[in-house]
Amino acid sequence: MKKIFCIGELLIDFIAENQGKDLAKAEVFTKKAGGAPANVACAIAKLGGLSKFIGCVGRDQFGSFLLDILEDNHVDISLAQRSKYFTTIAFVSIAEDGERDFVFSRGADKKLKYDSTIKKSFQDNMVHFGAATALLGGDLEAAYGRYFFDALTQYAFISFDPNFRGDLWKGEEHIFVKKCMPYVQKAHLSKFSLEEAQLLSGKTDLEECCAVLHEIGTKVITITLGGEGTLLSTENSKHTIPSIPVNPVDTTGAGDAFIGCLLQQIAGLHDPKEILEDIDLLIGMVKIANKAGALTTTNFGAIPSLPDQEQLQAN
Repeated sequence: MKKIFCIGELLIDFIAENQGKDLAKAEVFTKKAGGAPANVACAIAKLGGLSKFIGCVGRDQFGSFLLDILEDNHVDISLAQRSKYFTTIAFVSIAEDGERDFVFSRGADKKLKYDSTIKKSFQDNMVHFGAATALLGGDLEAAYGRYFFDALTQYAFISFDPNFRGDLWKGEEHIFVKKCMPYVQKAHLSKFSLEEAQLLSGKTDLEECCAVLHEIGTKVITITLGGEGTLLSTENSKHTIPSIPVNPVDTTGAGDAFIGCLLQQIAGLHDPKEILEDIDLLIGMVKIANKAGALTTTNFGAIPSLPDQEQLQAN
């Protein structure tokens, strides 16, 4: 089985309780582990895959809490770094209609230092780039770009998820799009939400979105569509693959569960690039990944809700 390196942020989400979308009125917060690449690493490991997290947290109690959660979920944290800067924190309140108020206090995640000794470990393995905070500057962005170059030169299978956070890019969405382009160009697999596909392609129609993104270079596209399933697109075919019916209570982490499950399956192939030639194999994998994403929405909290193999098989 191939190793899957997940690069990006690991942070604390403080979720405001029971006050709607006005964060100024919040009095009670629940502490949760956050960070899409970390969620993906946990999703892979909980399904029996081999995931290694590359990111940075502070040398504080929150950093210890986060690394303990990854380790408890069988993620290899040997490549994680710790900084004198405080662990990154996000404060979030969510109204019933989905609107949210958001305050982001960026700290240690941006201090990830490039480690040249990791390069050879990428050879013939898989690297997942989650870009939520990785393109916001700091040492993280520099390290992220160098790891991307290493993945290319070591012939790794490259997965990319832009993880667009509108709260972090207000008025600068064009900069985010520009920074994502090299990753879209070289990725073997790109996972997008509908909003991300439209933003990065500049199109609204899904077929046109895919045409533009393939033209940029990405080989396999998955666009998650919530309860409608997933649009799977290759250069030669498109398929909308339904999900399973569930009663969602919290959609946090569903996309991370999807891509983590898909990567875990691909890692079991002798050559991950087989998926570029076998559409039936890929469709079967997406069906299973859809199930993982759906099951994650049936409980609260991303990492605790990620399914294991037993839960997947039972549904």
